[in-house]
Amino acid sequence: MLRNLQSHSINRIILALRLSFLLFLFSSMLSIHGSPTRAHIFIYAGCSQEKFQPGSPFEGNLNSFFSSVVSSSSQVTYNSFAIGNGSSSPDGTIFGLYQCRGDLQPRECSQCVESSVNQIGLVCPYAYGASLQLEGCHLRYEHNDFLGKPDLGLRFRKCSRAVNNDVEFFRRRDDVLSDLQAANGFRVSNSGLVEGYAQCLGDLSAADCSSCLADAVGKLKNLCGSAAAAHVFLGQCYARYWESGYYDEPADSSNNDEAGKTVAIIAGVLGGLAVLVVLLSMCRKSAGK
Repeated sequence: MLRNLQSHSINRIILALRLSFLLFLFSSMLSIHGSPTRAHIFIYAGCSQEKFQPGSPFEGNLNSFFSSVVSSSSQVTYNSFAIGNGSSSPDGTIFGLYQCRGDLQPRECSQCVESSVNQIGLVCPYAYGASLQLEGCHLRYEHNDFLGKPDLGLRFRKCSRAVNNDVEFFRRRDDVLSDLQAANGFRVSNSGLVEGYAQCLGDLSAADCSSCLADAVGKLKNLCGSAAAAHVFLGQCYARYWESGYYDEPADSSNNDEAGKTVAIIAGVLGGLAVLVVLLSMCRKSAGK
C-alpha cells in the first residue's frame, strides 16, 4: 500500500515537473520570438516618473482611453482623445493618441493597438504619461495636453553594421531618403537594392510632416552614417531604410523586446508558483498519511 502511495506521489511530481517545463518553454518562446506577427515587435517605450494612485480618477479615465483606442483602431488608423478635460477632477485629465503604420489592414491595426494597450501597463505601471512604439503601431498618453504641439525630439534610433566603399548603395539610399522626405502621411520608396518607408502623425499638415521628416532624415545620416539599415523615431514622425535582401534588425542597440521579456518573466514566475503549490500539497498529504 505504501509503495502504491509513493508511486502515485512520484507520478504527480513528474506531471508537475512536465507542466513546469511546458510553462518554461512557453515563456522562452515569448522571450525569443515575441509576438506571432512582426507588427507586434517592441521598438521602444518611455514612462513618466510621476505615478497615479490605484482607484484614482486618472486610472478610471485611463481605462476609458484604452477602451476607446481599441474600439477606434478597428475603424481608422489614427485618432486622438481628450478625456476628462474641463471636468471637476482636473487630476484625472488624459490626452492621448494612437497611430498604425499606413500599410496595415484594419484588423491588423486593431490587433497591434490592442497589443500596445496590453503591454503599456506592464512596461509603465501607474505612469501619468507613457508612450509605446511597436513595429506596426504607436500609443501615447499624457496628463498634460501635447496634442498638435510641435515635437521633433529624438525618441529612438537604431543603426546596423556599416557599408564601406559602396558608392552605388549610398546613391540609392540618398534617393530613397529624398523621396521619403517629401511624404505626406505614409510613404514607401525603393531605389535599386535600397528600400524604405516613413510616416508622420495623422494630424500633421503637409508642411509640418515634410519638416519633421527632413529632421528625421538628417538624423539618420548624422547618427547612423554608413549603416546598411537604420531607423529614427521622432516625436511626430519616423523614417527607415534598409538594403534589400539584408533586413536585419539594426545591431548597435541593446533595446530588445522588453515587453516580451516581461511577459516571459511573469509566465515563468507563475509556472514556478504552480509547481510549488502542487509539491506543498503533496507533502502535506503524505505527512497526513
